[in-house]
Amino acid sequence: MGVAIRTADEGDRELVVRLLDEAFQDDPVSGWVFPGDEYRRATHHRLMAAFTEIVLAEGRIDVTEDGSACALWLPVPAEEHDDEEHDDEDDGPARLRAVVDPANERVELIGRLTAEIHPAGRAHEYLWMIGVTPKRQGEGIGGALLRHVLDRCDREGLPAYLEASSVRSSALYERLGFEFTGRPLDLPDGPQMWPMWRDPRN
Repeated sequence: MGVAIRTADEGDRELVVRLLDEAFQDDPVSGWVFPGDEYRRATHHRLMAAFTEIVLAEGRIDVTEDGSACALWLPVPAEEHDDEEHDDEDDGPARLRAVVDPANERVELIGRLTAEIHPAGRAHEYLWMIGVTPKRQGEGIGGALLRHVLDRCDREGLPAYLEASSVRSSALYERLGFEFTGRPLDLPDGPQMWPMWRDPRN
């Protein structure tokens, strides 16, 4: 399908946060991090705002021209996990928790758990999040957003990586060439996440 896509900038911050907040309200992992509908509605958007801030500064956010969807990507260099950088990264989840919801240890825990399973050694594009407004889900917009970057990955010989947060989303990623890297991540007393890797296609 033809989907017009552009790169987001600072002026799109509120749009991106709103899209992610709406798209992930019913997501199993968001429900684990922020249990209870009222608590999640009141707090979840702060985590989405923090993610948006990070990716605007360090990566790339693609948005559809009609404002219905966005995708957050971070470039990960091959040397990402050397000892000095890893020490600095360990503070990231704690800082995120302090900014988003200081009393909620799960904000920090999920950052540490996903960092532990993140592949090291090869440069790749990391799909941090993709969100489609609920009323437009199932129309192929998410797939079009992903192909926009995956086509570039194929041209440049770059792999891509993500953690799927639901069975439904993992099926989409499989159709686009992602494969499970091994065991799922079992969140304590919570749902699973599925790490997935995609080698570039010739």
